[in-house]
Amino acid sequence: MKRTVPWLAAVGFALLAGIAAGKRAPQTAEATAVATADSPLKVAVEDRNPWTSQPLNRSPRDFQFAVVTDRTGGRRPGIFTQAVRKLNLLQPEFVMSVGDLIEGYSEDPAQIAIEWSEFQSKLAQLDMPFFYTPGNHDLSNPKMLETWQTKFGRTYYEFLYEDTLFLVLNTEDPPRGEPYRFGEAQQQWVREVLQRHPQVRWTFVFLHKPVWMYPDEIDSTGWPAIEQALGDRNYTVIAGHIHRYARVVRKGRDYIMLATTGGGSQLRGKEVGEFDQVLWITMKGNTPILANVLLDGIEDKDFITIAEPKPKPKPAAAQPAAK
Repeated sequence: MKRTVPWLAAVGFALLAGIAAGKRAPQTAEATAVATADSPLKVAVEDRNPWTSQPLNRSPRDFQFAVVTDRTGGRRPGIFTQAVRKLNLLQPEFVMSVGDLIEGYSEDPAQIAIEWSEFQSKLAQLDMPFFYTPGNHDLSNPKMLETWQTKFGRTYYEFLYEDTLFLVLNTEDPPRGEPYRFGEAQQQWVREVLQRHPQVRWTFVFLHKPVWMYPDEIDSTGWPAIEQALGDRNYTVIAGHIHRYARVVRKGRDYIMLATTGGGSQLRGKEVGEFDQVLWITMKGNTPILANVLLDGIEDKDFITIAEPKPKPKPAAAQPAAK
């Protein structure tokens, strides 16, 4: 469901020019851009108006979503909980992930269950849908794969939203401990999905391990077949795993490696790509706009709360001197 921009609601008390009394008031170019019959903005337009000529930054097909990255691999408690709270402040339409959601690396079903329960208790506080992507900590052995399939079913899947295709891949297929691998069935599935959706306006690919960072292994792991299937369509690839932000331009497309959302990090700063973050993506027209949002830059309205200023007490009237 689309959300109304708050300030539009605030000016909704007024009327579009020309509606009152069946007359159209003179309009300038500045006014015409924002005051049209089908606009959600209702405001009186005069010869001169205190706003600029840009059209409203709103389209029925535009949407915004967020991406969280590695929470584990040296987890720092409390950070992901902060991310959930701050995502609720930002209100994306949904949240994607790139894996490493639990510490994993256990073959004890009870321990695996405890870790997933702990993670899902945090997700229960999120206001919007969350889409899982498996990482090596989540699928580190056959027992963890079995647990994933019991809890979540598919380890790779796709969905469409507003004529935009989302592919969620599994870099641990099967979980054998190699740098990464895409099984034959997954490769074929990617080809079939892309064949079914040749004309979408954009394709986002989510996976855990940044395959382009392992050039010595890339030819034998199944990624070239997936990249070939992507062909010349418009797409963006988003991964995590290394706990450091970096963008690579490969085949003319953005390949994004995210930092952390609570995973192990020295947090040495933006200069080396080490920070806690969410990635904020706005699909605007036929082009995505990507923004790295650092968690320590998001605060709620209680960030600084002060007491209401009160008037200073008036000085007492001077008393007449006693006779």
